[in-house]
Amino acid sequence: MKIIVDAMGGDNAPLEIIKGSIDAKNEYQIGIILVGDENVIKKCAADNNLDISGLEIVHASEFIATDEDPSAVLKAKPDSSLAVGMRLLASGEGDGFVSAGNSGAICVGGTLLVKRIKGIKRPGFAPILPHFAGGCFMLIDAGANLETRPEILLQYAIMASSYMEKVMKIKSPRVGLANVGAEAHKGGELQHRTYELLETSGLNFVGNVEGRDLPAGACDVYVCDGFTGNLVLKTYEGVAKELLKKLKELFKKSTKNKLAAGLIMKDLKAMAKEFDYNEYGGAPIMGTAKPVFKAHGSAKAKTFKNAIRLTKEYVEADVINEMSQALK
Repeated sequence: MKIIVDAMGGDNAPLEIIKGSIDAKNEYQIGIILVGDENVIKKCAADNNLDISGLEIVHASEFIATDEDPSAVLKAKPDSSLAVGMRLLASGEGDGFVSAGNSGAICVGGTLLVKRIKGIKRPGFAPILPHFAGGCFMLIDAGANLETRPEILLQYAIMASSYMEKVMKIKSPRVGLANVGAEAHKGGELQHRTYELLETSGLNFVGNVEGRDLPAGACDVYVCDGFTGNLVLKTYEGVAKELLKKLKELFKKSTKNKLAAGLIMKDLKAMAKEFDYNEYGGAPIMGTAKPVFKAHGSAKAKTFKNAIRLTKEYVEADVINEMSQALK
């Protein structure tokens, strides 16, 4: 198996991307293709004493910054690491693609270069988030399409259910619809029509789910439009980060608190790991014809290694074929 990696995408590229790729290759025994400026990649590796002899490098003279127009992947910068990497994936040079770069460009490239699964109207961002019940859930869409339609949300639910069952090993994933109340009549036309479609879909639909119930593990797949999903994602990550920060401050406040922290340190570390987004790496772009994975923009080596792991598992589980069959 070969995973294609955008070496130039993200806040910490190329150093942390290279480090994460080396770790992934060694731990998972897979091939890695680094795409980016060959001279920059080799110099970075040499300056940091990194052995990249086991990695393949494909040169790309340009890269797309996070604040650039997403359409640059098609027109302005056809030789960007993103564009070259996705064309490699589309032509069968690799089995999956990972980038921590421009989210919009990844979505545009995934849709128009890698193409969509037959029948899929719009791909969506689908991050995996932890909850306090000791598991995780998939949020879809987390920002790819700010406005959407009921039939698109149904497709998201079908694809996300396949992913959670095959990759995350959750049997009969519970699908919840984002809404302002649990009752079927709550929400607007989008929610009403989507509710009707999900109710007769054959999926394990558990009805409307309010945002406050997500941390308690109310569902395994949380379906919503991209505007709502992005707000949920950023709020969820922000609260988790601040909560852990406040706990650290509390336990450092006095000698008594430090002693108490020492007694439960093992449990504290376990909780911190549960809510560490680095464990999940990022988000698959659901609906592309081949596996495309968006890693966190601020990804360090550990995060990026986990993003590669999830991409590998995505390929191995043959999820895209499962999605195609389910959509039929």
